[in-house]
Amino acid sequence: MSKIGKKPIKIPSEVTVKIGAGIIEVHGKGGVLKVPILSFVNPNLKDGVLTFNIEKDVKQANANWGTMRALVQNAIVGVQEGFLKELLIQGVGYRAVLEGNTLLLNVGFSHPIKFKIPEDIKISVDKNTIIKVSGINKNQVGQVAANIRTIKKPEPYKGKGIRYKDEIVVKKAGKKAVGTES
Repeated sequence: MSKIGKKPIKIPSEVTVKIGAGIIEVHGKGGVLKVPILSFVNPNLKDGVLTFNIEKDVKQANANWGTMRALVQNAIVGVQEGFLKELLIQGVGYRAVLEGNTLLLNVGFSHPIKFKIPEDIKISVDKNTIIKVSGINKNQVGQVAANIRTIKKPEPYKGKGIRYKDEIVVKKAGKKAVGTES
């Protein structure tokens, strides 16, 4: 039995949910998200409360039950408020600049890196070192932030690179001068 799958979802007044053939549509001020209905899961919408039931008591049904509820909950939060990931750039001369729908990153390579911004994602740059990735789809926001981070991951000796705002980079000790023995 899924602890998460059992919980009902109360739908806010500014969000509408429609259950169709194999898909759940979530409409809100942020836009529209479509969530495919996973196998063995039946959604029920009644009086502004969305619940999920399983057809069979098999292992895959229990796995899909909690996953389905979490995906729909994320879609509701996404169209209502949206999601945000912040990235920090650290290093001397490291910076980011927006040019149209392209993010230019100067992060220690011999040339600037051009990152094309997907359509549903908004990216803003503050003080040339803070990148804010936002959108209504939680999965897409997280994936774009991860793709930007992989361009120059923070290295463990000086901490230079692109990291998440709340990420802690454990620094390693470099080579130490060894005293001479006589």
